[in-house]
Amino acid sequence: MKIQGINGAAGIAIGKAFVLPSWEWDLPDQKMDSVDLAQEFERLYEGIRTSKDEIEYIKNEFKEVVGPEESSIFDAHLAILEDPVFMNEIRGIIERQYKAAEVAVKEAIDHFVTMFDLLEDEYMKERAIDIKDVGNRLLKHLLGAPEITLPSDTQPYILVAKELSPSQLAHLNPSHVLGIVTLIGGKTSHSAIMARALGIPLVSGLEASLGMPVETGDMLVVDGDNGLVFTEPDRKTIERYTMIRSKQLKKKEQLQVLATVDAVTKDGSVLHLASNISSVKELDMALKHGAKGVGLFRTEFLYMDRATFPGEQEQYEVYRLVAEKTAGQSVVIRTLDIGGDKQLDYFELPEEDNPFLGYRAIRISLDRKDLFKTQLTAILRASAACNVKIMYPMISSVEELQEANEILREAMSDLDERKLPYDPHIQVGIMIEVPAAVMIADLLAEEADFFSIGTNDLVQYVLAVDRMNEQIAHMYHPYHPAVLRMLRATVDAAHTAGIDVSVCGEMAGDERSIPLWLELGISNLSMSPQSLLRVKHRVLNTTAAAAKEAAHDCFTLRTSADIEERLQVFNDSMGSPDEQSGSNAS
Repeated sequence: MKIQGINGAAGIAIGKAFVLPSWEWDLPDQKMDSVDLAQEFERLYEGIRTSKDEIEYIKNEFKEVVGPEESSIFDAHLAILEDPVFMNEIRGIIERQYKAAEVAVKEAIDHFVTMFDLLEDEYMKERAIDIKDVGNRLLKHLLGAPEITLPSDTQPYILVAKELSPSQLAHLNPSHVLGIVTLIGGKTSHSAIMARALGIPLVSGLEASLGMPVETGDMLVVDGDNGLVFTEPDRKTIERYTMIRSKQLKKKEQLQVLATVDAVTKDGSVLHLASNISSVKELDMALKHGAKGVGLFRTEFLYMDRATFPGEQEQYEVYRLVAEKTAGQSVVIRTLDIGGDKQLDYFELPEEDNPFLGYRAIRISLDRKDLFKTQLTAILRASAACNVKIMYPMISSVEELQEANEILREAMSDLDERKLPYDPHIQVGIMIEVPAAVMIADLLAEEADFFSIGTNDLVQYVLAVDRMNEQIAHMYHPYHPAVLRMLRATVDAAHTAGIDVSVCGEMAGDERSIPLWLELGISNLSMSPQSLLRVKHRVLNTTAAAAKEAAHDCFTLRTSADIEERLQVFNDSMGSPDEQSGSNAS
């Protein structure tokens, strides 16, 4: 049976299932005597102390596997155990209802999980899993219950669970786990983030269609690329996916040899392929795949999954490390871009009917100048010995850019007083991601040193299509004629002003877009580390003259379908990656 889910982490897994049992607690139902309340509070506090020690140990152990950024997920778990609202709920149940500590913890978990599940915000729903994870850990210590253990033999398996907590995932041996299937969860869950970091295929969100008919030992095929799970697959399905997996592994090996090769078309046009990163670990992967620097450092991930805002010194050390690792290549650091679909547990944002049109990105930075100035100061310090650039997100007016630059100048003055070095000529650019910025691109170009086109939001705002909305996601067309006209207008304004323009949205990593960049004269692209070698391979096997001709046609076509068809015809004429040979790699 084929079941459609959510593609949480890419890859193919074929193997037998191991179904992780759900937590089942045998809780006391009698009320406590008032004289025993002090003892219950002591049991609670001891359970909290033990849980904290255990989380710290897991965090440090996991850090050795995936790095400090992903392991910081457990900072959020520590924050829950220190959260006064959560702990007051538990203490209140013990004190007012005379219930045992474990019963109070279970009721508090259920209360907050129910509350989070009622919210429409998917991010907040995912955080309910963290509360359950922390609560179950505390319950385990209060009840003296053993851990739910995974298979101890070395036979690889596909892990199946209703939901998988970060704590459980941290205990996995990646060499033993072929893939993961969860009934609950989505792309923003901590488990999905960690699975991607570990390179384990994951499909989630199967509760409505799957239930739990799968038993330990059942054969499964997990397609993490397309979010598919096959239960009791027939021989043809297994053979087909075995072939797909083999081709993927072979293609990865073949593409890796291109890491040290420049991205140059057959007739000599050069494209500089940088990477979008959210962590040092992603940078390591990008550099391994031959990235020419960092075109977008999403700094908001430094602020997530922790209890407080990062300070200047902490940010400086991360920015400096990233800059040093790129060995002189350019590093574009985007200032804090939260709001919309990105929330901070410790920074309460207002509830909004249209959060993507609300209090987010540069609007928050200009409102919270203290936070903004701290970040700018850290970036400036990192620029002292490395090629660092600053980029502001979601700029929609000249006034915003001028105000941001005024705060930057204040940060420079503070560093002068502290006698700390920085690059006084640091380049400052902006993201072009709202139609207003495109329409006044000529004015913004007089104030900015460079543009970077964020196609993800630009497409969304130009077409008024929320791509997270399943009912209208089919209307999200990156190759809509209006989007192409926006791209051309932005590039023309930048070139007229003599400033650089690059692309850092998803279109940069889409091979079909290469003719557009060559026609527009965009030579700098920034994409996910996973896209670098694939795009480079396509560039090496492309003739720029023919690509420009195809792109020129696209700018005259009237529908998204016609444009996509023209680009596909061009790509087909260049041959598929498996057919191409004799590339510029030789």
